[in-house]
Amino acid sequence: MEGGNSPSLQLQQLPLATAAVSVQPHTDSFSYKENLIGALLAIFGHLISSIALNLQKYSHIRLAGSKDPRAYFKTKTWWSGLFLLVLGELGVFSSYAFAPLSLIVPLSAVSVVASAIIGIIFIKEKWKPKEFLRRYVLSFVGCGLAIVGTYLLVTFGPNSHDKMTAENITRHLVSWPFLLYMLVEIIAFCLLLYFYKERNANYIVIILLLVALLGSMTVVTVKAVAGMILVSIQGTLQLDSPIFYIMLVCMIATAVYQATFLAQASQLYDSAQISSIGYILSTTAAISAGATFYLDFMGEDILHICMFALGCLTAFLGVFLITRNRKKPVPFEPYISMDAMPGMQNMHDKGIAVQPDLKASFSYGALENNDSMPEIYTPATLPIVQEQHGSKGVSAPPYRVLEHSKKE
Repeated sequence: MEGGNSPSLQLQQLPLATAAVSVQPHTDSFSYKENLIGALLAIFGHLISSIALNLQKYSHIRLAGSKDPRAYFKTKTWWSGLFLLVLGELGVFSSYAFAPLSLIVPLSAVSVVASAIIGIIFIKEKWKPKEFLRRYVLSFVGCGLAIVGTYLLVTFGPNSHDKMTAENITRHLVSWPFLLYMLVEIIAFCLLLYFYKERNANYIVIILLLVALLGSMTVVTVKAVAGMILVSIQGTLQLDSPIFYIMLVCMIATAVYQATFLAQASQLYDSAQISSIGYILSTTAAISAGATFYLDFMGEDILHICMFALGCLTAFLGVFLITRNRKKPVPFEPYISMDAMPGMQNMHDKGIAVQPDLKASFSYGALENNDSMPEIYTPATLPIVQEQHGSKGVSAPPYRVLEHSKKE
């Protein structure tokens, strides 16, 4: 009986196995479709956000260089930039609901590339072709590398099949890889915070590592919130689960503290250094968090992982080259009222105050293209010599101005 029934059992199980194999390609194609939708939403969101920020910056510069008494929030340009900024952030937020976390985070290099291209197109200075290429060759190479890295990221990105339901998120939250990762991250964050607050170690790497550790938790919670909202829209309500509100509170809290540390870093260091170093550290921390929490690389072969890592390194190098060529901002120097200083009325007619030219530069006495002019055209400084005080009862000014003769 058993020997006679075994062939029939094998024949009955064969269609089931064939059906299972036929379903698998459909699942893979659906995952690739979701990855493509998420990647396109992220690229669109970062591109629109970069245009919006430059549009708002243009409105501020335009008001500063004109006699328009209006505030910046009363101009149509600034409100257009704000609308585009909200639209771009919504696109980036929606992308986390479709594609894996490790694929979406590195695509923020698109905003750096877009800002560099916008800066080159709308630059006010005129250069000769040879000088233009020599000046911006690093930016061109960096943009090319960032685009190649983005292509590799989208092509060899990980595939995620888990839906962001409350049950799946809770299961990932209590898994031992993520608990171990959280323990290491908390210890590292406390050590960095101790050196930053108590030892006054205001190094840019320490501050941006604090931002990166907070940012890794921000993107983990953002993906959970966005995924649960998408599942609720598709018909399975997830907004009544407590884990949704826990993730929402963690997302807001980590984003606020992350913005605080970024503001402190911007007061101490140049924005170009913050952009390049912050992108590298934040992306690395976010990919590590996505690999441990959502298991993004589970089931991926070694070739795809190596090509994805190559895409990340290429994007890192591209962003570094773009930000390395960015010019340092000229600090603002307010105008000097010469008639308020003793002995200075004879330096100009009728004590007229000297003010800076607000066309393209905020530096006192500088020309528009002051970085390409020789040193003989730089503003001259007034020699000031300290005077010796005579007697204690006689008050004398702490300085005197040497008047130049015609021969000098």
